[in-house]
Amino acid sequence: MAEVTVSELAKSVGAPVERLLKQMQEAGLSQKSPDARVSDDEKQRLLAYLKTSHGESTAEPRKITLQRKTTTTIKTGTGAARKTVNVEVRKKRTYVKREDEEVQADEVVAQHEEVVAPEPVVEAIPEPVVEVAPEPVVEEVEAPVAAAEPTEAAPAASHRISFTDGVEEKRRAAIERRQQEEAQRAAEAKAREEAKRQQTAKRPDSARPEAKPAAKDAARPAGKPTKPPVLVASLDDIKVNHGHGHKKHHRHEDDADDGMDARGKRGPGGKAAKKGAVPKKTSKVELLEIAADENEDSDVLARRSHLRAHHKKTNKHAFKKPTTQIVHVVDVPEVIVVSELASRLTVKVGEVIKRLMKMGVMASMNETIDQDTAVLLVEEMGHQANLVHADAIEHALEKSLETEGDTVQRAPVVTVMGHVDHGKTSLLDYIREAKVAAGEAGGITQHIGAYRVQTSRGEITFLDTPGHAAFTAMRARGAKATDIVILVVAADDGVMPQTEEAILHARAAGVPIVVAINKIDKPSADPERVKSELVVKGVIPESYGGDTQFIEVSAHTGQGIDELLEAISLQAEVLELTAVVHAAAKGVIIESRLDKGRGTVATLLVQQGTLNQGDLILAGQSYGRVRLMTDERGQSVKEAGPSTPVEVLGLDTAPSAGDDFVVLTDERKAREVAQFRAEKERQEKLKRHTAAKLENMFAGMDAGQKKTLTVVVKADVRGSLEAIQSSLADIGNDEVQVNVVSSGIGGITENDVNLALTTGAIIVGFNVRADAATRRMAEVEGVDIRYYSIIYQLLDEVKAALSGMLDPERIETIVGIANVREVFTSPKFGQVAGCMVIEGTVYRSKPIRVLRDNVVIFQGELESLRRFKDDVNEVRNGMECGIGVKNYDVKVGDQIEVYEVKEVARKL
Repeated sequence: MAEVTVSELAKSVGAPVERLLKQMQEAGLSQKSPDARVSDDEKQRLLAYLKTSHGESTAEPRKITLQRKTTTTIKTGTGAARKTVNVEVRKKRTYVKREDEEVQADEVVAQHEEVVAPEPVVEAIPEPVVEVAPEPVVEEVEAPVAAAEPTEAAPAASHRISFTDGVEEKRRAAIERRQQEEAQRAAEAKAREEAKRQQTAKRPDSARPEAKPAAKDAARPAGKPTKPPVLVASLDDIKVNHGHGHKKHHRHEDDADDGMDARGKRGPGGKAAKKGAVPKKTSKVELLEIAADENEDSDVLARRSHLRAHHKKTNKHAFKKPTTQIVHVVDVPEVIVVSELASRLTVKVGEVIKRLMKMGVMASMNETIDQDTAVLLVEEMGHQANLVHADAIEHALEKSLETEGDTVQRAPVVTVMGHVDHGKTSLLDYIREAKVAAGEAGGITQHIGAYRVQTSRGEITFLDTPGHAAFTAMRARGAKATDIVILVVAADDGVMPQTEEAILHARAAGVPIVVAINKIDKPSADPERVKSELVVKGVIPESYGGDTQFIEVSAHTGQGIDELLEAISLQAEVLELTAVVHAAAKGVIIESRLDKGRGTVATLLVQQGTLNQGDLILAGQSYGRVRLMTDERGQSVKEAGPSTPVEVLGLDTAPSAGDDFVVLTDERKAREVAQFRAEKERQEKLKRHTAAKLENMFAGMDAGQKKTLTVVVKADVRGSLEAIQSSLADIGNDEVQVNVVSSGIGGITENDVNLALTTGAIIVGFNVRADAATRRMAEVEGVDIRYYSIIYQLLDEVKAALSGMLDPERIETIVGIANVREVFTSPKFGQVAGCMVIEGTVYRSKPIRVLRDNVVIFQGELESLRRFKDDVNEVRNGMECGIGVKNYDVKVGDQIEVYEVKEVARKL
């Protein structure tokens, strides 16, 4: 960020200038005036001071709580029943830091346990030792072994007591000792293997052990050394075995004490085993088998102990608690909701609101803050801010859709424009050799028609636009999607308002114009008048030295049609129209509608690339795969190249006419962009609605409440719906207006009737109808449904309805004036004025005004009107009468003015 002044910084963070200057002075900065400059380093110093003043500590935290809240949306249902469900997932984890001494002590304890309980070392005794060992030697073994138990356990206990001293030295010593023992075990294993081979070679077949231990050795994992049987022959060998694996040898001692044999079964020599005696008749082969079984049990116990130790190690979680604050890179758009910012910061919304309040910004969780405030908040909380443009996803989409490839010449796209009833569709009918105008309601075009015509001059794509005043947006879209504009002007009618509008649309789009002067076969045709009127509008023919081609044609007789096609081909050659064929398709939506049997139907104009059946299309807020493509004749096609209009099925919703469409390969990307566009439109609509409510809140206090005509509009296509909505919005004034509570394309449903019943609206259907169930429901509930097929009839009736809602205009007319000549007092009637009617007629039942010196001093009504002694209803000009004014005393010289009020209906 560049240097800014103190006042600009205060405005960006939403804090008073005086408060910011005070904080900067407390932080040791030199700024003292609002115009002083503030650098980035000084901002960081101020931020560090604010962190300290708010109670944040620089020391490592002993307790860290990780919180996360994710909000996602799930769309369920289809069509009118489609709704969005918000799903919020909250996670919270707390980690407490332990002392380093405790962690080190636990590590040393674990290492020591590994040291004092190593894997057993099994000694292989040569065969001659077994042969010469007498039986009494085995008897002498038991006592020393039993006595050796406490002497072996004592050093271990004393070693555990001294853990707190020299922890690091003992750890290194344990590591070295373990390495030495591993090397010794490897050497001893090699020696055992060699001894086993020699022993097997010298032993007779009958004295060899069973294959059971060998099978178990074969089932062991690869890489683990095979352990041969232990042959106990002398006291020294037993001591060696006990020194390396005393824990497992104790198991055998316990088994012997319980009178159990090596297989876990109680034998007849159990009591003798307690004394250390061995049966005298035991052969050498039996001794070998007993020793092998004891070694097998020892192996099983050793493996179990090793697995328990390994499981204890591997079961320890690998998560390490963070000792410093985790710094996030937060994407900050131009405007962001407070709750969304809290979610990206992985903190609670209340924490963000509290920080904003400290910065002087009052915002709730659903309100938005600007980018500068969000960046300052993110940096104050110790994270990094990444500035993101609001339309970043749109820019990324545009970059990924850059079309490259060889270009070829394409057919021109021609839009026919002009005033209503000037013969645009009839002219196109003659070229297409079809009858389209006869099928249009009222004989006027109310949709954009896209046609591809094969002419003698080549292939041409025509767009026929409406000429009615309500279809301004349609004509603007048609001008943007075209290469050449044919401006049709009736020779007997001249330039009309929509003709001028078409000229403006063509110029705004930068599209060349070819003027077709139609109806040249009529006797009243005057082409020169048309040319002169267009020259005034800036369209100068070539015969006058301009650059616009003027062709005189007749859609009825076909006169000049070939010259018109020749002019179009010439103009297309000048433009050098090209397109890429072998690429993903791009284009524009011409029209869209909902078909009851087929779903969403959209008319597309391919401008670049080739559209294939099965492609994934993204158009505005709609996306979907092309399930079916048809041309203008209704025939199914598999692909559509540049300048080709087609109707496609498969979009989820009807896109707006004029939206650009592109072909994507990733459905997830298409859904993401469509949801982004829908959310953006919703936010803009919400802003407009909020602004309108604020503006109308105070305007309605003085002027009173506006009268509104509430309507529900349903149309057959999107373009007609937009035209109707735009025209209805223009109808009205300060007193009455049209409120469209709902609009859509497709037939009238029961949901529309329910909405109209709730809001008191009428339902307007343009080229759509309600089914039988909906009609019955509307009749029962008293909901008015009106059908229209011509747009100006709809607008006229809505305008008449609004005119009836206007308050009538009050017009006052003076009907008589009488001069007061004398004032009499009557005991029966009170004060009576003797008057002479000097103008008009005085009526007893009409209101009056009393004027004195031509100033109104009283307004009321007559109490009595008499001529002589008779009560009369009226007195004509030139006659005398007696007038009694109710609740007022008149004087000689006053004038009594009698008037009447008429109410006249107003019109828009």
